[in-house]
Amino acid sequence: MRRESMFVDIHVLQTVPPSCINRDDTGSPKTAIYGGATRARVSSQSWKHAVREYFRETFPSDQSGYRTKKILDLLEKEIEKLAPAQDAEKLARAAMESAGLKLKKKKGEDEEGRDVEALFFISEAQIKALAQLAVAAENDKKAYKTALMMQPSVDMALFGRMVASDPSLNFDACCQVAHAISTHEVHPEYDYFTAVDDCSPEDNAGAGHIGTKEFDSATLYRYATVNVEELKKFLENDTARAVKEFTEAFICSMPTGAQNAYANRTCQDAIYVAIRNDQPINLCGAFEKPIRSNTGYVEASKHELCEYAKEVYQDFAEKPLNEICVGKGMEMLAQRVSRDDLLDQLENIVAAYCSKEA
Repeated sequence: MRRESMFVDIHVLQTVPPSCINRDDTGSPKTAIYGGATRARVSSQSWKHAVREYFRETFPSDQSGYRTKKILDLLEKEIEKLAPAQDAEKLARAAMESAGLKLKKKKGEDEEGRDVEALFFISEAQIKALAQLAVAAENDKKAYKTALMMQPSVDMALFGRMVASDPSLNFDACCQVAHAISTHEVHPEYDYFTAVDDCSPEDNAGAGHIGTKEFDSATLYRYATVNVEELKKFLENDTARAVKEFTEAFICSMPTGAQNAYANRTCQDAIYVAIRNDQPINLCGAFEKPIRSNTGYVEASKHELCEYAKEVYQDFAEKPLNEICVGKGMEMLAQRVSRDDLLDQLENIVAAYCSKEA
């Protein structure tokens, strides 16, 4: 008998104008070969960062964590609030040593610096717990380890935490985010530009600066999935709200690469959310054969996504328990609703599942 589970699959079609959302080491827009054709690509890391920034701007601070090397600074500030008369730095360093968080030594010196050796994901609640243990002069190292495992932030529970030096501090991610790819072939272009020196003599016709920037434009297929059963182990009664907030953040966020040069922030063309109890399913196969059109890619992309989903559900996988769509042209999969209605319906579905499981 299959164990009860729930997966929330989020599929988004979104067109972006000329832009360079996510660059490689040469400054070119990232690409991938898929179906034998070059596609525009936005890495999952780039979009996950945008989701975390959306969390930070939109939701209370206790729901978002910090991925940083500056743990000592955060801990010092919290200790200063609890015990202004004590040596905050000394207590913070002792607490970090007890927790197994090693500080990187200064280059060419034996003295420890102020940064940990690698980026570390920590929640606001975990910082406060460590500070309280430090002020209380707790000597049990297990207490400090426990503090780092309790009360993860929403984004930590979703994206996980990997600590190579101490796997006992790892969190398995409850969501997966795919690299966004264009539904069609792309041919990157170059923008040749000049900048004028405002203070140059009037008889100087030359440019103050000359350069080129590579860009592309694309209709992107974006996909993410959330394992609700695993997320519930971390967040319990907050699970439904967290799924709604992640879905909103994933749908509405946009990486900020070269945004001032291109002003490329757009709304979505279509949103399709499928709630499943068997496995998450990425529907990128709809675009293995690149869309070809001289009159735009959006409508053709919607049609191929719907047709492919119906084929998958007929031949290879179970039909979703629930389906919710936003955007004209998606009605063949589910009833069309507004984005806000989709988020509310999703929260209610997940809440009902969590309540039943409890």
